[in-house]
Amino acid sequence: MIRVNNLTFTYPGAEKPVLKDVNFEVKKGDFLAIVGNNGCGKSTLCKILNGLIPHFTTGEFEGEVMVGEVNTIESDIGELAQRVGYVYQDFENQIVRPTVLDDASYACMNYAMPDYEDRGKKALEQCGLAGKEQAYIWQLSGGQTHLLALAGAVSLQPDVLVLDEPIAQLDPQHADAIYQILKRLNEEYGKTIIVIEHHTEYIADFCKHVLLLKNGHVEWMLPTDKALGKVDELQECNIFPPQVTLAAHKLCLLRNDKTMKRLPVTIEEGKRYFSDCQYHKQRLEGERIKKDKIPSVTFERVSVWYKAVKGEDKKIFDNLNLTICKGEKIALIGSNGAGKSTLMKMMTGLIKPREGQITLKDMRLRNTKPEKLAKYISLVYQNPEDMFIKDSVYNDVAFAMKSRKIQEWEKRTQELLKRFHLEELANRDGRLLSGGQMRRASLAIGVALQPEILLLDEPTANLDIATRKEIMRTLQDLKEITDTVVIATHDMQLVCEWAERIIVLFEGEVIADGTKNEVFGNQGITDLVGIRPPEIFTMGRMLDEEAMCYTVADFVHAFC
Repeated sequence: MIRVNNLTFTYPGAEKPVLKDVNFEVKKGDFLAIVGNNGCGKSTLCKILNGLIPHFTTGEFEGEVMVGEVNTIESDIGELAQRVGYVYQDFENQIVRPTVLDDASYACMNYAMPDYEDRGKKALEQCGLAGKEQAYIWQLSGGQTHLLALAGAVSLQPDVLVLDEPIAQLDPQHADAIYQILKRLNEEYGKTIIVIEHHTEYIADFCKHVLLLKNGHVEWMLPTDKALGKVDELQECNIFPPQVTLAAHKLCLLRNDKTMKRLPVTIEEGKRYFSDCQYHKQRLEGERIKKDKIPSVTFERVSVWYKAVKGEDKKIFDNLNLTICKGEKIALIGSNGAGKSTLMKMMTGLIKPREGQITLKDMRLRNTKPEKLAKYISLVYQNPEDMFIKDSVYNDVAFAMKSRKIQEWEKRTQELLKRFHLEELANRDGRLLSGGQMRRASLAIGVALQPEILLLDEPTANLDIATRKEIMRTLQDLKEITDTVVIATHDMQLVCEWAERIIVLFEGEVIADGTKNEVFGNQGITDLVGIRPPEIFTMGRMLDEEAMCYTVADFVHAFC
């Protein structure tokens, strides 16, 4: 199906190739995960498979890439798009038409296919969107929008589908739906699926093979169970093996078991593997850390609706009451569309409630301009590139301080660049940095005015293990800069490692507010909202209902 021989590619102006002497084959009907640390060339490789490189993005290209019997160099993008469908990480940019069927059939219409509308309907059915044909795209959830982007690629009926980080910004329910659709396309329709993926628990459940990219070349390509069992090698490449696999690996080390028999990669395999382990009752987590209850932000009977072009206005919050206190480390969780981002934007004054009152430091936000709030509260967006408005990281970090004539803003800028390890990147355009570098730069911009409250929207999305750990260390350091931090996230490992208070949103209501044990220990809440605790927590509860293990270290301590 796909053969890559001696592939080397160098971007214009780059000192060294991003891919060097790459060789591998993908057989028809495979479900392949490509893994590797940020910047190793995963996205570049996938864009080569459908001809975007070098036909659209130029560079120095050597070697041969064959899709079936078609050489990607000798073909063109139009022909290759009908053989290799591609769904980008920023999939929203692939949605170009206002209604669902119009968008799904758009590519086929461009190819002047007389049955373009029937092809669009078939693609929507294959991707689980049957019945949504006449809906407007802004009426879809995040997961449904991703499926629509997939349907647009599927409508051309390519043999190969490539998806770059398909679940990076989705809650577990929508992530499950994406992978179930991919499984169906693979098994029922014979599509060859290639995903770039950091979530190894999904790789374990759905993928047949794993390809590891390291320093621009293919280190190996193995069946999934063997690949995910290479714990040390994966971690060296900044990849999280499944938590169940990590726990088994640590258990072998503690028992001095050098045989390292086949490690489990799924919870079901873990249940058999750990069946002889006895649970040692843990000291349960105490109450939320006591702090002086000084309100920072209060919501009193707040209601918010969004106007809709079609149909009734969409209600986000109705009669919301909530207090955020000084010094708290809060995780805001819930499914896509639960209102997390809206809540944050209300706190910054970017969205005004239709009813009710929001108060920040005795200021009523309804009549307060957002720019007046900037020195008290700051929001770092989910997409860090949205934070960059100037031509360099230095100028972006300095912008707010300079425009407000903050004394010694130059000194403060240099201090922030040093704190966030950005000194060598100071003259680079922030939009051209790696994912982790952009995250650090966006945090520096967010704290430039030393806000008392910092809001972070999905700060660890799309990051490999090393960059994620770096962001985690940065979050711990923020206590020296800002009093109160609120994070909206689907990353339950981040929640369990960092947060002191967890607020759960569901359909515009706060349905839970408490500690880890109070939230994740209540199965009614987790089932209702569709949130999922870390895999190791589920593993522990499967072995003993009293177990509350939020990290691999917790699990090993409790069961060994």
